[in-house]
Parts: sequence; C-alpha cells; structure tokens
Amino acid sequence: MARMHSRRKGKAGSKKPSIRAKPAWVRYKDKEIELLITKLSKEGKTPSQIGMHLRDTYGIPSVRLAAEKRITAILKEKKLQPTIPEDLMALIKRNITLKKHLDRNRKDMTGKRGLQLTESKIRRLVKYYKGSGRVAENWQYDPEKVRLLME
Repeated sequence: MARMHSRRKGKAGSKKPSIRAKPAWVRYKDKEIELLITKLSKEGKTPSQIGMHLRDTYGIPSVRLAAEKRITAILKEKKLQPTIPEDLMALIKRNITLKKHLDRNRKDMTGKRGLQLTESKIRRLVKYYKGSGRVAENWQYDPEKVRLLME
C-alpha cells in the first residue's frame, strides 16, 4: 500500500510474531497485568508507553496475548482512558511544534507544507473518531484551545 501523502511504497517497520499463544515463560496472571496497567496509567503514561514499560521492565512481550485484552480495552474498563486518543494527541503536539517553528522561520515552505499535511491528518482522524464514538460529536479542533490544553 502506498504512503498517505508521498505516493511512495515501503515495507519498513517491525513485524509482530506469528505465534498467537501466551508465552509459557510469562509468570504474571491476567489480574496482575491489569493492576500493573492501572498503576502505570495513574502515573501518567500513555498506552504505548505502558506497553513498552511492561515489555522492558516486567518481561511481558504482548499484553494482548498475556491478558487476552488490549491495553486500551483494560483502561476503558477501569475508566482511565484519555479523552483524546494517543495518536491524535501526538499529531496535535507535532502541529504545535510546527507552528512555533514557522513563527520563527517564515520562509520555510517545506515546513508550511508539513503543517498543512499534519492538519489534514488531524481533520481526517477527528472525523473517524467522531464516527466511532471515541471523541464527542461536538468536539472541535481549535489550535489555540488545544495549545492551552497541552500546556
């Protein structure tokens, strides 16, 4: 499949293992994993940071295989899910840094194009999340309000 904006193709990226069973060497039970996830979420970690922390510190290669649920599903059950999804928040942070960069470097046309592409991705993702119910229907993307929210 082609990239979103550049029409190039590529297969770069890590691949998940094809084994779909819980590894025998994982010594944590489902409930223990859920408690670890809630503890890490209360510390302010995002779902991807929680997954990396569990992998690196506790030796849990995949929460989905070990606990038979995804991290976001566990957070949703415990009512700890963030109001704005993680990927949308990352795009918004990128948009804010691009705007700060363009304020300092007004002639950077490549940066301006990157800002346009990022805003387009944000709008597309917000439309998807409104349809799926992850974001409220009346939620609007306003760069100034979001900048205050991030700081």
